[in-house]
Amino acid sequence: MSRVALVTDSTASLSADLVAIHDITVIPLQVVIGTNSYDEGTEATPEAVARALRAKIPVSTSRPGPPTFLRAYERAAEAGAEAVVSVHLSGDMSGTYESASLAAADASIPVETVDSRHLGMATGFAVITAADALAQGAGAPEAAAAARARAAATSALFYVDTLEYLRRGGRIGAAAAFVGSALAVKPLLKVDDGRIGPLEKVRTSSRAVSRLEDLAVEAAGDLQVDLAVHHLASPDCASTLADRLRNRVPGLHSLLVCEVGAVIGAHVGPGMLGVVVAPRLGE
Repeated sequence: MSRVALVTDSTASLSADLVAIHDITVIPLQVVIGTNSYDEGTEATPEAVARALRAKIPVSTSRPGPPTFLRAYERAAEAGAEAVVSVHLSGDMSGTYESASLAAADASIPVETVDSRHLGMATGFAVITAADALAQGAGAPEAAAAARARAAATSALFYVDTLEYLRRGGRIGAAAAFVGSALAVKPLLKVDDGRIGPLEKVRTSSRAVSRLEDLAVEAAGDLQVDLAVHHLASPDCASTLADRLRNRVPGLHSLLVCEVGAVIGAHVGPGMLGVVVAPRLGE
């Protein structure tokens, strides 16, 4: 193991290949479907969550506790790590970062915890940035700072068919202003300093997707960027949106199309489309 271990959580939406390449430890959040609790990434798949939501089966989520993180940090120490960088989804959306911070205080080696103030690949790109910094010889504080800087520069924009799932989970934040007319509009939302906030209201799904594309192109500008197109149970729409972005973003470095995990899916609902725009700092 590297002298600095890298830890994140399952909401970062990192593929198995990226996790293996960068030797990342992923801590799963839990998903409760009906009366059964699962670790995200096992039986709690995006497909299972989408099915449950459509069938009106209760779905909820919960954070891993501090002991789970402490075990991960101590395993890293036993494997030879001298420090840990632990990068997680927004502390305003989940208690996961709090659990990581509490565990860090009890760890036998230094742990740099990072609240990405994001979720999905907006967190994932910050994790990869930390991994790249470590590969280039950075220490834990420098890698954590690089992750924070990348996350701060990143935009996360998304469209949901309905605000109902966000409302149920208490994650709606300032976007609650849209609720009164939710039946009449298709809301475009953003992650703003760790919270979900309103962007625009449009009248049709097709207009929402078109506007989401325009906003992503605007956010990218002429910068060198990595993009991720997220979806839940909408692979064809995501693929079409990705193709259009490839043709419209001049500084595109990489583009991933990935379904959100079960935890995020439980709160956004089927039909969600999102775009993460992550500028490559210094390029």
